[in-house]
Amino acid sequence: KPPKTRRFAEKTMIIAMPKLMALLLPLLLSILSLSIQPHFAAADKNNDALSQSSTIITTSIQGRLRLPDPSQALNSTRITLNDGSKHSTYTQPDGSFVFYRVPPGVHLLDVQSREHHFSQVKIQLLEEAMDVPKCIEYIYPGAPKQAIPHPLELTAHASYEYYEPRQGFSPFSILKNPMLLMMLVSVGGMVMMPKMMEGLDPEQKEQMQKQMAMQQDPSKMLTQMIQDMTGSGEEAALPPIEKKVSSKAGGKTARRGKRD
Repeated sequence: KPPKTRRFAEKTMIIAMPKLMALLLPLLLSILSLSIQPHFAAADKNNDALSQSSTIITTSIQGRLRLPDPSQALNSTRITLNDGSKHSTYTQPDGSFVFYRVPPGVHLLDVQSREHHFSQVKIQLLEEAMDVPKCIEYIYPGAPKQAIPHPLELTAHASYEYYEPRQGFSPFSILKNPMLLMMLVSVGGMVMMPKMMEGLDPEQKEQMQKQMAMQQDPSKMLTQMIQDMTGSGEEAALPPIEKKVSSKAGGKTARRGKRD
């Protein structure tokens, strides 16, 4: 019996295998197609990008940085186009630089130097004239524009000073001290005051002495100011008027005394 059951199982497997293959084959093909499609899509995109890049016309932008003193050496300096988002380069030992594969459009060239100030350059590249770029120089943002030829020749306008030089000692700097100036003025007043007093009249001297005495006593100075404002001081300064008794008035009083 066991050999018969084995033969029956083998016969059923042989009969069922084509049916299972017919069911599993479409599933396998669909899975393979789904896995292969992204690779074909990426390849198509790369081919499109390559074809577009091959059709876009590009050019190179060249230039050189210089210093006002040719004997000075220029360190390697970073130069960017449009803030360095796509194009940036560094200068060679002789100050030259090159930007490769620059597409048409308007580009802004900046020199990122920490020691010297260079101009900004606006470069316009037209598809019809890629070999002849139009370059406009700005010494600083908002300054008058100036057309310059290509290749660019940029000379530093100024140098950055990060530290203030220490000033040496000067005797005239002492005179800038306000305390010293006040002392000199007060000493000069003390020296010149006696000479000014010699040429004054006695009345003016007396009045000045009174004013100086009043300045020493603030209460007297305040009362004097109040008197001057109200005018009471003038009335007090006037001499008193003496009243004379007439002879007629005296006789009448004597007569009244006798009658009483």
